Amino acid sequence: MSAAVPASLTIRRPDDWHVHFRDGAMLAAVLPHTAAQFARALVMPNLVPPVTDVSAARAYRERILAARPEGSDFKPLMTCYLTDTTRPDEIEAGFAEQVWLGAKLYPAGATTNAHHGVTDIAALAPVLERMERIGMALSIHGEATDPATDIFDRESIFMEETLLPLLKRHQGLKVVLEHITTAETLDIVRAHGPRVAGTITPHHLTINRTSIFQGGLRPHLYCLPVAKRERHRLALRKAATSGETCFFLGTDTAPHRRGDKEAACGCAGLFVGPTALQTYVQVFEEEGALHHFEGFASLNGPNFHGIPVNAGTIELLRRPGRMPAAVAVEDTEVVVYRGGEDLPWSIGRVAA
Repeated sequence: MSAAVPASLTIRRPDDWHVHFRDGAMLAAVLPHTAAQFARALVMPNLVPPVTDVSAARAYRERILAARPEGSDFKPLMTCYLTDTTRPDEIEAGFAEQVWLGAKLYPAGATTNAHHGVTDIAALAPVLERMERIGMALSIHGEATDPATDIFDRESIFMEETLLPLLKRHQGLKVVLEHITTAETLDIVRAHGPRVAGTITPHHLTINRTSIFQGGLRPHLYCLPVAKRERHRLALRKAATSGETCFFLGTDTAPHRRGDKEAACGCAGLFVGPTALQTYVQVFEEEGALHHFEGFASLNGPNFHGIPVNAGTIELLRRPGRMPAAVAVEDTEVVVYRGGEDLPWSIGRVAA
């Protein structure tokens, strides 16, 4: 270890601005891993059926709170799943009652459980105008869904054909572009700040599209948006570690049962919750940017959403640690990203 690298790093408790918990037995199995690292998390609403109204969001929040480990103070931040029939009044009511913090836009069919998503984003204008007026953020899964589109071009096409016109139509709308995967999308975020921000996952910082096929097809590295070329991975690392306040942490941890990944038509998503902070901080160390890690992990997200930063701290230790290769769920398991590896960083003391 270089003498310039500290033996430990203490930062404000971080938040994860993109989490999939699922429900039932899966929720109970995976939530403790996020709660062990993060004080809060923005919970995605793509359940079956999706979380489309205030009552459903309130009920889901209660199920999450009930699944917390004993003594945990983890706080879920809820979102509303936008559909073609979402009503502006419902959006405003949930925001005013602090049931949800933002709304999630899935183009219909874009990813897991997105078939109830929006088919005509321009027709969503009354909802977006209301969100613009009340200061509520829109989180976007930004991929084109035309089956003829090359999977590696889905993000770039969405940004050019859909996102840029949307930003022009709604010039006061706060937008989070989730799980950014291309250098061009990074530039769009920079050009439209401070009202546009972007989240970056740990896996898109550490794998490229070749990784999915090294030594054979690796289904547990398949996610949406799919990992891109190496030049994009390097651009993501530069952006995440740059200190720019428009980028912040969002793991997109997305658990699936092993059989649903290792299938003839496998599901998209990586379960990164147990190894998220260890992976992020390793990237920041490798890029010589540990001094920017607290901003990315703990400050930029709350500041963008207009909520207080967390009061407590978490200690990261420059000491090898290993997480389990998989987490049990009923009669199967969920494979952990980088699970079973000796990681150079581990989680230390958490102080509330």
